[in-house]
Formats: sequence, C-alpha cells, structure tokens
Amino acid sequence: MLMEKKVELSRAYVALLVLAVLFIGFVLGTRSQQLWAYVAPVIGINVESGTLNDESLQDAYRTLKSHYNGKIDDDKLIEGAKQGMVAAVGDPYTVYFDTKEADEFNKELSGEIGGGIGAEVGVRNKQPTIIRTLPDNPAEKAGLHAGDAILAVNDEAVEGWDAERTVRVIRGEIGTSVKLTVKRAGEPKEFTITREEINNPSVSSEQRGNVGIVTLNRFDQNTVELVRKTVEDLKQKGTTKLIVDMRGNGGGYLDAAPGVAGMWLNDKLVVSVRANNGGEQKLMSKGEDILSGMKTAVIVNAGSASATEIVAGALKHYRASVIVGEKTFGKGTVQELIPLSNGSLLKVTIKRWYTPSGANVDKNGVKPDVEAGLTQADLDAGKDPQLEAALKAVGAA
Repeated sequence: MLMEKKVELSRAYVALLVLAVLFIGFVLGTRSQQLWAYVAPVIGINVESGTLNDESLQDAYRTLKSHYNGKIDDDKLIEGAKQGMVAAVGDPYTVYFDTKEADEFNKELSGEIGGGIGAEVGVRNKQPTIIRTLPDNPAEKAGLHAGDAILAVNDEAVEGWDAERTVRVIRGEIGTSVKLTVKRAGEPKEFTITREEINNPSVSSEQRGNVGIVTLNRFDQNTVELVRKTVEDLKQKGTTKLIVDMRGNGGGYLDAAPGVAGMWLNDKLVVSVRANNGGEQKLMSKGEDILSGMKTAVIVNAGSASATEIVAGALKHYRASVIVGEKTFGKGTVQELIPLSNGSLLKVTIKRWYTPSGANVDKNGVKPDVEAGLTQADLDAGKDPQLEAALKAVGAA
C-alpha cells in the first residue's frame, strides 16, 4: 500500500514536471524577447524588447499592391520602410544606410572617396552647401567656392536633402561629369565638373617661417598617428608656433579626440560621455604631450563639429590654445555604427558628451576666443581673415 501510494505520487510528480516543462517552453517561445530584456542588462548587454504592430503597414502594402498600376519591387519597398522608420525618430544623426550607402559611408570615413569632385558638403539654412573645396581637386579648379549653396545636381532640385544624399548624387564613376547649380551672392551659377579619383588625407601641413600650419580634415583611425608624425616633423624643421586648422571638420571617431588633445594635455579630462541609463565614461588625454607649452591657435567655423568640438573645447578649457574663427556647429551627441543584415548599416545616437567644464555643446557650439569671419568677398579676393587672426594670436603677424 505504501508502495502503491509512492507510485501514484511519482506519477503525479512526473505529470506536474511535464506540464512545467511545457509551460516554460511556451513562455520561452512566445516571450523570449521580453525575458531577454530582463536578463541581458544583468550581464551587461544593452537590449530593448518589443515589436512593432505592423498590421497597418501590411494593410497599406496590400492596398498599394492591389491598386497600383505598375510593377512593384518588394525589396525596394522594404528598404524604403527601413529608411522611413529610422528617419521618423526625428534625429538627424540616426540614419539607416542600405548596402551601397554603407559601403560609401565607410569609404568616406577612411578617406577613400573614389570618383568625386573634391568638395565637402554640409547643410546650412536647410540647403546643401559647399563647406570646403580640397586643394588641387576638380571642384576648386572649376571655380566652386566655400559657401556656395547647392540648388540642383544634374538639374534635380536638392531642397530638403541632407548632406549625405547630396554627396551620393554628386559622386560617380571616374571620368563622368556632374552638373551643379549653385547660388552665390544671390545669383545662380552652373558648373559642369568631371569626376576624378579623390583621396582626402585626414592630415596635411605647411610651414611659414617658424609657424607650422596643420590641417585636420576628419578624425579617422589614422588621424592621431598622422598628426603626431606631422607635428614632430614640423618641430624638427624649426616650428615653434602652431596653427591647427579644423574648419569644416565634421568629426569622425570619438576615440581619436583624446589622442589629438593629448599632444597638448598631460593626463587631463578631455570629454565625459553619458548614456541614457546614467552611465558615464570619462576619457582622458592620451600619449606624450609633445606640444605642451607651444603657442597654438585652433581655427574653427560653423562646419566644425563633433570630435573637432571635443578637442577645441578641451584646449580652450585648459587654455592650451587660443580658439579663433566662428562658433562651431554644435553636435554634442555620439553615434554607434551597427552592422545589419545584408551589409546594411545603422548609425544611431547612443550617448551625449560633455566638455571638461560640464557643458554639452549640442546646438550651442564652442565659442571662439577670437572671433573672425570669412566672407565670399574674402574668398574671391584670395584673403583669409581667419588664418590672419590665428597668425596674430600666436604672435606671427
């Protein structure tokens, strides 16, 4: 009897165990994302649960498919939906790149521009605008100027386009031509430019007497090494005063900023990076401060952004350099590049950064110590009042 009771209990136990396993399997199968959202943060992984209710999207698709008088490419619809979803976030720095766009973006970060005209494009007053032309490249040779507002590319109006879309259309196969319609001093002008292979080094330099002038075009994986080598060469050639030109430098890799700032600063706080969850990372200057004590002026303008503002803000805070020019762009956020399926890419805002004084420059920018403008009339006359102000700031003019 006792044995029979034990058998009955064992059978009941097995039945309960089977039901428990089935229940757990059901939960894991239908609620895996929610469970992962609870577990992942415990082991240090950032994840968000949930899915979009796509019934209305499917309804729109079915309606389009059944009514549209023409051929529909489902793959293009899917890509368009991804782009639209990311754009709807409302953050200009959170962007979806398809496979081709991702490849072009990665090449741009490394300076491998390919076929182009050699001009940097930004958006000013909601209009794509030439920020800077690269020396000895087609745009400069054709007569394009910084400040030219782009009205059309190949007769297609670009109003409302962002810089990345404008650049994608301007670029193309080497040897082909692109037509740009720009507005200069209120008047439209047209330029037909033949695309050439463009390689834009992140660092270049020249020397005027005992003054070294270093131009930083962006902050990429090689910038710190190139800047350090460049300034060491300039010092060997007799440079005792330095000008760093970061006009039109839209930034790049966050990690490069502490290395560049470290050439003036010895183990100083360069930037604090804060996430939405309250976590904070303090980035200190890196490397030997080989420029410590050297009279320095940094030139910036409205096209100077992101990592450029980090370096300018840190040097200004510690009075390691005089900042000359115009108020910078004002981009105080950090983006992460996340590879997606099929080679596509998501650039998404993940953090905000703060100067050593605790300020976030978003929409405010870094204000120069010495204000100096640069007009179209100056460019037409071959003058550079901002460079002249920088030379004066280091006592070389």
